Amino acid sequence: MDISLIFVISILSLSLVLFSIHRAVKSHSGKQKVFGTTGPRFLALSVPVRRLASFAIAGLSLIALNSTAALAQSGESGGEASLKLPDLSSVMFHGINGRTLLMIGLLVCFLGLMFGLVIYTQLKNLPVHSSMKEISELIYETCKTYLVTQGKFILILEIFIAIVIVLYFGVLMKYEAVRVLIILMFSLVGIAGSYGVAWFGIRVNTFANSRTAFAGLGGKPFPIYAIPLKSGMSIGMLLISVELLIMLCILLFIPGDYAGSCFIGFAIGESLGAAALRIAGGIFTKIADIGSDLMKIVFKIKEDDARNPGVIADCTGDNAGDSVGPSADGFETYGVTGVALITFILLGVRSPTVQVQLLVWIFVMRIMMIIASAISYFVNDAIAKARYGNSDKMNFEKPLTSLVWITSVVSVALTYVVSYFMIPELSGDKTLWWKLATIISCGTLAGAVIPELVKVFTSTESDHVNEVVKSSEEGGASLNILSGLVAGNFSAYWLGISIVALMSLGYLVSNEGLEALMLAPAVFAFGLVAFGFLGIGPVTIAVDSYGPVTDNAQSVYELSLIEQIPGIESELKKDYNVDVRFDRAKELLEENDGAGNTFKATAKPVLIGTAVVGATTMTFSIIMALTHGLQTGLQNLSLLHAPFVLGLVTGGAVIYWFTGASIQAVTAGAYRAVEFIKANIKLDGVEKASVEDSKKVVEICTKYAQKGMFNIFLTVFFSTLAFAFLEPFFFIGYLISIAIFGLYQAIFMANAGGAWDNAKKIVEVELKAKGSPLHDATVVGDTVGDPFKDTSSVALNPVIKFTTLFGLLAVELAVKLTHDTSPTVTNVLAAVFFFISVIFVWRSFYGMRIGSTVK
Repeated sequence: MDISLIFVISILSLSLVLFSIHRAVKSHSGKQKVFGTTGPRFLALSVPVRRLASFAIAGLSLIALNSTAALAQSGESGGEASLKLPDLSSVMFHGINGRTLLMIGLLVCFLGLMFGLVIYTQLKNLPVHSSMKEISELIYETCKTYLVTQGKFILILEIFIAIVIVLYFGVLMKYEAVRVLIILMFSLVGIAGSYGVAWFGIRVNTFANSRTAFAGLGGKPFPIYAIPLKSGMSIGMLLISVELLIMLCILLFIPGDYAGSCFIGFAIGESLGAAALRIAGGIFTKIADIGSDLMKIVFKIKEDDARNPGVIADCTGDNAGDSVGPSADGFETYGVTGVALITFILLGVRSPTVQVQLLVWIFVMRIMMIIASAISYFVNDAIAKARYGNSDKMNFEKPLTSLVWITSVVSVALTYVVSYFMIPELSGDKTLWWKLATIISCGTLAGAVIPELVKVFTSTESDHVNEVVKSSEEGGASLNILSGLVAGNFSAYWLGISIVALMSLGYLVSNEGLEALMLAPAVFAFGLVAFGFLGIGPVTIAVDSYGPVTDNAQSVYELSLIEQIPGIESELKKDYNVDVRFDRAKELLEENDGAGNTFKATAKPVLIGTAVVGATTMTFSIIMALTHGLQTGLQNLSLLHAPFVLGLVTGGAVIYWFTGASIQAVTAGAYRAVEFIKANIKLDGVEKASVEDSKKVVEICTKYAQKGMFNIFLTVFFSTLAFAFLEPFFFIGYLISIAIFGLYQAIFMANAGGAWDNAKKIVEVELKAKGSPLHDATVVGDTVGDPFKDTSSVALNPVIKFTTLFGLLAVELAVKLTHDTSPTVTNVLAAVFFFISVIFVWRSFYGMRIGSTVK
């Protein structure tokens, strides 16, 4: 079958799927049931639409596979997916071959899984009063329904990825049907991984939130610190162990000819899952948060007032945005960075023996990092318990800080020890072991240094945050917002300089002998720095997950109305041997929430930094393919090549579009949520809001999260295709640009939002000025910062990685199509893809406006 005809059919089929989804949204808006209430049918397409989508992708698959059977095998390279892994058992490490050594790693992964599951069980069995447990289970049920609808929607988005995979590998590269199906299968494995760890995260956190709230009744700070951290470590250890287990299984049990295909499919799938969950979760949580917070100003009610129907949605959002998103994001970040390094080693390292040595070394380092995190957690827990176990006061940030530093130091020490024993000699050079260990350590130290810098701008003890409070005292909301913008901008400077310094150190070390082993050693060094960022991965995830638990714990306490239960003091004494201190419990839970805010902020730059540094390594793969191994066309990677420069400019435009579109979805959704809450809140004669009203707010949040994610994802998808098809070196410039613009935009927004958030916390906890004009001003600042820190900034990480990963396929697809047909075909397709992307750009703003028909 003629390739041009196949592409015409593909575009028509894709357009049909898009049109069907659009009609489903338009025709059935307001008809889907969520917990028995009315909601957007858009969340789960009607049966005919799902069938139509299935027929479209099945038809394309048949076309591709029939074409494969009809065409002779050409033996041409299929890029990264055609990479062949060397025999890992061909190299010995102290008498053990590489394959056997990594088999031992499977046991460590199993132990990491057991660590997570044992803590899960411990949390579940902790004491909790029925009034608090009831609230946390309601939160979990709303989270569960949200995740189910998200899962269905991600599978719809997978259709678009599957079409490109089938067209490229099946039609153009003429892969056999089995290999195409393997790539598709592992993309689903990637989605399942991101989705599964996200589900585990909300289940653990919703156990922990009520147990933390209950622990606060005793008036001691240590238990309400220990429970959220234990929950976070459970998620972090299980997440990293699952990710590593899947990648080791690909390395060890998939034939070397197919492993490259599996890694690429897996990376694309997990990137899609993370991007969708991060974007939608970020929109959901901030619609709910803003809708709930603004009621404090409008009606002068307390934080998490049970009569406010927006509070349950806010609690659900804490998990959807601050637990589901980071869990999926961390899973994807860990995997994509590994795939980037594997790809580089196979493309850039000359000797097969050195390839095996580096591959085994990298995975042994990952195994070591799990061990380092577990050891550090137990050591830090013992120190914290000895110091604060019976104290009436504690600084919640200090033991979290010490955990990060202990893990970093242990990980760096083990990096040198393991490197010495694993690779004492590479191609006759006996010094490279410590040089490679030093490069990784640059990233590991960044995992500790960056949080310290972030705290300078976001901690409740920070001068910048206190300046936001001082500004608000005289200038109200106006100066509050300006001071937060200052903190965000300054933070971008200092964090940017620190990342550059660590990357520069890695680059300098890479010049000392690595050039004898590989092409572009500096690029490998940058990949190792990104790898090192994740050297304390379980702990980074743990301190990030600490925040949603502390936030929810405060809400669960208020929503349980436990203080109003008759005879509750004697009941708690009899059943749980607890001498209740209600006022002290509320004070501690609120104070701990400030520490949670700070450490939520510290993880964000680590993840975005990993994305940007790691994207450098992934982009190298595209450059290698376009320049035939850095042999030709290098002049196109220059300011003298106009398309490359234009790509650099275009990337900034897309980053700023994304920032606006994601905030627009929050703004429109929050408007609807506030409108509904103001019309339906009942403050007289009731103790708590009706379940129906609370579910309606959840429905509004879900609707706008899904609609915003749909527009954003398809804009990114079709923009990537359009720019890859336009000109390959234009696309390289574009990828570099979105990484750089995205880095600084994300850091600025995340830390400005963190400053506003904890400025409000200072007013509430230290100044005890709730309900005052000062408090109103800080609430306004916090609602501005909400989409900054928890929607736009955090979602830039998976967007950058998805664009780069999917771009690997897109640019190879464009180059192959140009070779097999003509530049005219790719230029026309670029124009078509760009036109479709502009439609979704238009929808992301004008289709989401407050005055639009979307309700």
